[in-house]
Parts: sequence; structure tokens; C-alpha cells
Amino acid sequence: MNRNFALIAVFAATAATSAFADDITIDPTPFVSTRARAEVQAELAQYKQEGVNPWSISYNPLKYFHSAKSRDEVQQEFVASRELVHAMNGEDSGSSWLAAHRGQETGTSLASR
Repeated sequence: MNRNFALIAVFAATAATSAFADDITIDPTPFVSTRARAEVQAELAQYKQEGVNPWSISYNPLKYFHSAKSRDEVQQEFVASRELVHAMNGEDSGSSWLAAHRGQETGTSLASR
């Protein structure tokens, strides 16, 4: 009986406490645009004229993209840089690879040099 009374008392105490959500945070700094209203309206008019809506979920910016390189050229560049990419994405972020290739031009500069 005492056990049931204790459980009811604990439940009643937790149910009686109030939970308050945090107040909304209002940013006091006013918004300052970097562009004029006329620029934004001109850009919107250009999008409407071209029939493009960059905010649409069906917008595809790469629809008319054509690469200057062939597939084989891109694959050859990838294979040539594979060792460096693997080393830089390793567990030590390329530290051991850079130490082993010190003095060779890798295109990467270290903060200590």
C-alpha cells in the first residue's frame, strides 16, 4: 500500500511541474541588402524572359552544360592524381605522404613553410 502511494505521489509531482518552451530569439540587427531593388527586379525579369526559375525544384543548371574535355581525358587525370587523393584522405590527412615527398612539387603548401 505504501509503495503504491509513493508511486502515485511521484507521478503526481512530475505531472504537476510545468514545462516551458524557450522564448523565440529575435535577431536585433537589421537586414541590410547588398543589392538594389532594381537589380533584383531586373534579374527576376531576365529569368521570366528566359523561362528559367532557379528556385524551382525541377531547375537543372547543368541542362545545357558541355564539357571541354573528353571522358578519357578526365579519367586519365583522375588516375594520375589517385595516389595523392588517397594519401590526403587517409587517416593522417596526408602527413606521412607529405613527409615522404618533401621537396617535390605537390601543389599543396604547408603552414610551417
